[in-house]
Amino acid sequence: MTTERWRPPGRPGRDPPVDGTGGSRALLRNRDFQALWTSRFFAGLGKESGEVAYPLLVLVLVGSAAQAGAIGAAQVATAMVAAVVGGALADRANRRAVLLVCDLGRLALLALFTALLFTGHASIPLVLGVAVCSAALTGIANPVAMAAIKQLVPAAQLADAAAQNQIRLFGTTALGAPVAGSLFNLGRAFPFVAETLTYLASSVLLMSVRRPMQADRGDGGEWTLRGAVSGFAVLARHPILRPMMAWILGFNLVFTKTGAFLAVIATAESQGASHLQIGVTVSLAGTGGLLGALVAGPVVRWVRPSTTFLVAAWSAPVGALALLVAPNVVLLGVIVGCVFAVVPCANAVFYGYVAASVGDDLQGRVLGAVMFLAMLSQPVGILGIGIVFDRAGPGWVFLTMACVSGVAALCSLTPVMRALPHPEEVSVA
Repeated sequence: MTTERWRPPGRPGRDPPVDGTGGSRALLRNRDFQALWTSRFFAGLGKESGEVAYPLLVLVLVGSAAQAGAIGAAQVATAMVAAVVGGALADRANRRAVLLVCDLGRLALLALFTALLFTGHASIPLVLGVAVCSAALTGIANPVAMAAIKQLVPAAQLADAAAQNQIRLFGTTALGAPVAGSLFNLGRAFPFVAETLTYLASSVLLMSVRRPMQADRGDGGEWTLRGAVSGFAVLARHPILRPMMAWILGFNLVFTKTGAFLAVIATAESQGASHLQIGVTVSLAGTGGLLGALVAGPVVRWVRPSTTFLVAAWSAPVGALALLVAPNVVLLGVIVGCVFAVVPCANAVFYGYVAASVGDDLQGRVLGAVMFLAMLSQPVGILGIGIVFDRAGPGWVFLTMACVSGVAALCSLTPVMRALPHPEEVSVA
């Protein structure tokens, strides 16, 4: 195991290099990275459409929102644990092989499930089994794919690559729901047919990546539980990643996508808003994240990381207080959209630091730990928002969101966070 530390330059706030080695144009010419990115786009699109198709199918089969929610919770819990396993595999096994096994495994699983749906053999235990197995393979694949970026992208382009990944993340989120809903109207099996095809496309693209996705590292030593979870220890002692991860945990407690949407939808319904108004409101909120992802690249290159995180951290409590006094329903979506717009920029900087400051032999385990912790607080936050709303109403929900996110934002005021170097200026010892 290697030891990492970061070394800031003499002027941590200086502008990044602007020559041909560090821009988005050079990244677009990186054939292997773009093949991996497109592969993960198709896989992500399948995953996002499935997250909509599963609850729709459960509602058709048994009409139980509780059972649909239970399956969703099982998927999140499975993906959390699988991310840690995937991180360990990323540092010990052939990354291309792991990604192919995950994609082909989901392809076979969804193909069989689709056949059973066409023949009328669907049941709740079957849906649960398929959803959980698919979530496990997704959880394993995510840190593996992200760890591979360090080998496919030069150090000067790591932050740009992280920014482009934000476009993929928010783009598949925006496209997955309408694709699944439209196909479900044609027949309950059609969303899963499309999901199967996305994993086929992803597998083909993976095989077109020419360069190795991991550095040479010998036999990797013994496989131990302590080694598998060592990514958490790296996060705990890393002077930059530790306060950033603390902010992410606090932010996700109250401003994760599902939790924020729940607060907005419940508030809109309590005010007698029409379904059209609610749909427009949620759409505005979601669009903010996609717009932020589209500008994340320029922001990462030209805005100081300290400024990016300061704005991201404090936009949440300010936005929550604005929700408290918003005069109409549609404005709720605009405010949440503004908060979500800065999240991709902060995410891009964060993952840029992970790629630049953590050695290849630990990339997967650190990313697995990040994904586990990022998901850990989400179910608690979603449940908490629902409970506070039922007991005290929307005003207390937004006030609670402001308080929790405000405490988390204090991390942005520490000396390290106020003098952050650019990701490409952080090195591994």
